[in-house]
Amino acid sequence: MSGGHGHVDTSNKKIALLVAVLAALLAVSEMSGKSSQTHGLSDHIDASNLWSFFQAKTIRQTTLRTAAEGADAQFKDNPATMPAALKAQSEQWRRTAQRYESEPETNEGRKELMARAKAKEAHRDRALAAYHMFEYGSACFQLAIVLAGAAALTAVAWLTFVSFGLGAVGIGFTLMGFLAPNLLPI
Repeated sequence: MSGGHGHVDTSNKKIALLVAVLAALLAVSEMSGKSSQTHGLSDHIDASNLWSFFQAKTIRQTTLRTAAEGADAQFKDNPATMPAALKAQSEQWRRTAQRYESEPETNEGRKELMARAKAKEAHRDRALAAYHMFEYGSACFQLAIVLAGAAALTAVAWLTFVSFGLGAVGIGFTLMGFLAPNLLPI
């Protein structure tokens, strides 16, 4: 075995180690990306459900207000002639409509539903932004692995450096996915 051949073996071992590290990082980035995507989709469904509940409350509230206003309109010329039972029912409809606006005890009033839906949307947006960062990181790792393999086959040193560089960029995107997914407006 010549000295040059031994050098290639050492170099290839280093490249093999680089590929192994890049593959491990790729696995972490891919797994994290899928997890973020799943969380984003789940939060999107939750937000949609909350907005549907909000709309249903709005419809009920409008229906009750309309019923109360309709009852009052029948006796607008002479409110004193309104039957006591109808007047009591009209007041009950108004109280219920008002309760639909805000129900802090159940967290299911329109005001609370809107806040919950917006919070879910924010979680969704963060999760999907993280998903995109992990995807960019994964792409960098995949390209780095391909270039490292090409470097091992061709012994072209600059391919190894480009592979390292892409691996570093992949690490950056992956870390951003964990720590600051909304940092870049991508």
